[in-house]
Amino acid sequence: MNQAFKHPIRSLRSARQQGFTLVELAVVLAVIGLIIGAVAIGKDVQRNAEYTKVKNKFIDQWEQAYNQYYQRTGVVLGDNQTAPQNMVNGERFLAAGTRSGRDMTGVAPPNAICRAAAGQGMARGFTAGTDPDLRTLMTRVGIRMPPGRAEGLEDRYVYLDSNGNPQEIQVCFQWNVPLADSAAANAVGEGSGNVMIITGLTPDLARSLDQMIDGKPDEREGRFRRQGVENNAGGAINAPGQEWNRSNRDLIGTNNNQGFDEDQVAIVTAVYKMNQ
Repeated sequence: MNQAFKHPIRSLRSARQQGFTLVELAVVLAVIGLIIGAVAIGKDVQRNAEYTKVKNKFIDQWEQAYNQYYQRTGVVLGDNQTAPQNMVNGERFLAAGTRSGRDMTGVAPPNAICRAAAGQGMARGFTAGTDPDLRTLMTRVGIRMPPGRAEGLEDRYVYLDSNGNPQEIQVCFQWNVPLADSAAANAVGEGSGNVMIITGLTPDLARSLDQMIDGKPDEREGRFRRQGVENNAGGAINAPGQEWNRSNRDLIGTNNNQGFDEDQVAIVTAVYKMNQ
C-alpha cells in the first residue's frame, strides 16, 4: 500500500521539476543577447576589415602603380614624353593646340583615362579607341597592377554593401582645371591637378576611406573628396567642412532615406588627388 501511495507523489515532483526557474530563464536570455550582440559586432568588424582591404589592396596599390608609371616614363599617364604637359591625357591637350602652364580658366580639360569604359557616375567622359586605355599604358611599361576583379579587369573591385548586395568600384585618372574665383569654376569642386576618380563607393565606404586618408570624413576638403561638391561653400572663406551627402539608408540612384534591407545602397563618386 505504501508503494502505491508513493508513486503518484514521485510523478507530481517530476512534473514540477520539468519547468525552468526565473533565474534559469534570465541566464538563457542573457546568453541569447550576448550571441546576438556578438553577431552584430562581428558583422561590423568584418565590414571594417573589408574597407581597410579596399584601401590597402586596391586604392593604395593603384596610387603606387600611378607613381611607378611616372618614375619609369618621366610623365603622368597619357602625357607627351617629348613635350610634357604634366597632366593626365596631356597628349590630347597638346594635340588640341593648347599648352599647360598658362591661364587655364575656362579651358576644356581632356577626357579621363580608364579601362575600356568610364566608371558609373563619372562627370568626365572616356572614348574607347581614342583616349589611351589604362591597362594598355600600364602593361606597356611593365607595371604590375593590383589583381582587381580579374585579369583584364584590374581597375575594378567587387565588394558587398551593408545590405549584402554586390557593388563594383572602378578607378580612372584625369586632370582637373585649376579652380578660379567664380561660382561656375568652383562648381567643379574636384580639386585641381591630376586625380584618381573612384566610382561605385557606398557612402559608408567613402567616409571610411576619407577618414583613413585625410583623418576626417569631409566631402569638401583634403585629398579625398566627393566629385562635384563646391570647395568654397558658395563663396564663403574658410567655411567648415561638409558631411558626405548620402547614407546607407538611401536607395541606389536616390537620396530618399527610404531604403529597405534588400535594396542596393546608393553610391557616390570620389576624387583622390595624386602627388604628381
